[in-house]
Amino acid sequence: MSHKKAQNLEIDNLDIQILSILMKNATTPYTEIAKDLIVSGGTIHVRMKKLEEMGVIKGANLEVDPQKLGYDICAFLGIYLEKGSQYNEAVKQLKSIKEIVELHYTTGSWSIFAKIVCHDTNHLREVLNEQIQSVKGIQRTETFISLEESIKRQITLD
Repeated sequence: MSHKKAQNLEIDNLDIQILSILMKNATTPYTEIAKDLIVSGGTIHVRMKKLEEMGVIKGANLEVDPQKLGYDICAFLGIYLEKGSQYNEAVKQLKSIKEIVELHYTTGSWSIFAKIVCHDTNHLREVLNEQIQSVKGIQRTETFISLEESIKRQITLD
């Protein structure tokens, strides 16, 4: 199996195997991974620490289902800025809007592409009109409501 080294980092096949297991189920105990890969638990711990220090692993997160918490609307926003130079200031202001769960600086028509979750369409309208549209530098937005998330996954390493 051939893998390109990201920025000349020393990632070997054992690292890839460990990551593959944890990306499928992040709660897999190190002892179980060690048993499956026929290495010691200490080896798994050392490798994980190395991967964290290298920035390959960015952290571990608890994933919740927003719908189960009453957030029934998922939408994507294409955000047009008046000037590209307003990006950093706009991002500072957008960070304070808790309904925005992802924000990307993009090429193409929009300067910013955001993912937003809201309780319902009234909540979405309030967030758009009262919070997002009032951010300095935002000229206008385009909203796309998600009807269904069909695929959500990590990159596959094997």
